[in-house]
Amino acid sequence: MADDKKQLLIVTGMSGAGKTVVAHDLEDMGYFVVDNLPPTLLGSFWDYNSNDFHKVAVVIDLRVKTFYTDLLDEVNSLEDNGNVQATILFLDASDDVLVARYKETRRLPPLANNGKGRLLDGIQEERHILMPIKNRSNYIINTSNLSTKDLKQKLINTFSDRKRQPFSIEVMSFGFKYGMPIDADIVMDVRFLPNPFYIPELRPFTGLDKRIFDYVMNKKETQVFYQKLLDLLETAIPGYIKEGKEKLTIAIGCTGGQHRSVSIAQQLARDLSKKYPVDITHREVSRYIRK
Repeated sequence: MADDKKQLLIVTGMSGAGKTVVAHDLEDMGYFVVDNLPPTLLGSFWDYNSNDFHKVAVVIDLRVKTFYTDLLDEVNSLEDNGNVQATILFLDASDDVLVARYKETRRLPPLANNGKGRLLDGIQEERHILMPIKNRSNYIINTSNLSTKDLKQKLINTFSDRKRQPFSIEVMSFGFKYGMPIDADIVMDVRFLPNPFYIPELRPFTGLDKRIFDYVMNKKETQVFYQKLLDLLETAIPGYIKEGKEKLTIAIGCTGGQHRSVSIAQQLARDLSKKYPVDITHREVSRYIRK
């Protein structure tokens, strides 16, 4: 799309082909999304909102049989103004897949004659009515054999300024006595490691202090455990990326979140940052800062 024109993406297509899923994905990609807009209101909506958003997506469903003439007339009128380039994305799926989806959701297509006609008849009539829109579309995506992850990646490849969503890692230390972090993807309990808390001269400090860090990390059992943990994560992380995960939160917990968890988290963040963007959070450390 030209940089000097506003971006209007019109999402339409067969009912049951995935328009709701696409709407959510486009929101994640930075589009302002409006769902179920009547075609005759497209021009008025654009006139009212075009100055507020650079990337707008409008999801339009089949409601009446004049649908395609209304939509095409509105698109032609917008483009005649010269300040918008309208792109039409048509979502399609095979008849057997649409029938299976409708049966799963127990819904009926818009033209199923209020439940009195055959499901397949309604799908085929809708397909016939939408043919002019499909022929006018800039992009056609058949979702029959696409998972939601694959569909999102196809949208990113086609419509996003960035071709791949960024992946990052947050390493967090915490204390079990204050509760587990509810947003963690991986939680590792290190309360079995030697605890500096029981050494009076080390107790007041945290794993951010070299004395504590060295005490924890130089223990033989820590070294064996840590290497296995790092190997596990280095094996698992590429799988998370392949599955489309954008952020992975790894929480390391000990009793109070002061010594062992902080030391392990520090080393883990240091090692993982060699390959991935990493942020580190020590949830409980502020509790132990001496006033």
